[in-house]
Amino acid sequence: MRGASLASYEAVAEAYEPVLRAAGGQGQQLGEQLYQVVDALDRSGSLRRALGDPSRPGTDKARLATTLLGGKVDDRVVEAVAGLARARWTSEADLTDAVELLAAHSLLASAQADGALEQVEDELFRLERILTGDRALRQALSERRASSAARSALVHDLLGAGRVHRVTLALVSRVAAQPRERSVVAALAELGRLAAERRDQLVAEVTAAVPLTPEQELRLTTTLSRAYGRPVKANVAVEPGVVGGVSVRVGDELVDSTVVARLDEVRRKLAG
Repeated sequence: MRGASLASYEAVAEAYEPVLRAAGGQGQQLGEQLYQVVDALDRSGSLRRALGDPSRPGTDKARLATTLLGGKVDDRVVEAVAGLARARWTSEADLTDAVELLAAHSLLASAQADGALEQVEDELFRLERILTGDRALRQALSERRASSAARSALVHDLLGAGRVHRVTLALVSRVAAQPRERSVVAALAELGRLAAERRDQLVAEVTAAVPLTPEQELRLTTTLSRAYGRPVKANVAVEPGVVGGVSVRVGDELVDSTVVARLDEVRRKLAG
C-alpha cells in the first residue's frame, strides 16, 4: 500500500489499537473473524467494488459494511471494517489487504497479551527457515490442487499438540490455507515483520556463510540499532554459498558486505 491507501490504513489501525489492547486474548477471535471478511472480499468482486469505490460517499460504504456484518461478527469487527470502508483507497485490493493486516495484528496482539509475542515471532522465523530449506514440505503446503482444508490439516499435523503457540498455529494454518497469491515463505516473513513491529523492533535478515558467534551477533545488532535509532533483532540464516562476510537486509534496505558482492562490484567496474 502507498499514498492515500497507506494513510487510510494507518488511521484505522491507530483507532483499532486500543480495542486490541482492551480485548486481550480475545484478539484471536477478532482476527479470525476479520480473516472471514478477507475471504468474503476475495470471493466477491462486486463486494470489493461496493466497499472500495472512491466515488461513493464513505458514509454509504460504512453503512453497507455495517448492514452486511451486523449480527454476524463481533461488533468490534463491524466497527473496524466500517472504518476501513469509510476511508479512501487507491485500489480495491488495498482495502482487502488492509483488512488482512488488521486480522494479523489482532492475532499477534492476542499473543502479546499472553506474554508470548517474542515466542511467536521466533517460531515464525524458524518455520520460514525450515520451509526455505525443505522443498518437499514447501510444495506440500503450497499445493493448489489440494483443498484449503487439507493444507490447514497438514499444518495442524505438523505443529499441533502444543508444539508451537496457539497464535503461531493459527497464523501458519491461515497462510497455508489462503496464501492469497503469495508463497507461504513470503507470508511467514511478513508476519514475522509485523510481530517485530508490534514489539517496536526492526528485523535484520542476516545471511552468513557460517553461524555467527554470540559476540558477533551482539556487535551486529548493536551497530544496526545505533544506525536505525531503535532496537534491531537479527534473524540469522546460514548459507554456505556466501563466501565471506554477511548479507544484511533491514526492511527494503540491503546492506551487503559479502565477498561475492564485492567481487561482483569489481566485475561490474571492469566491465564498465
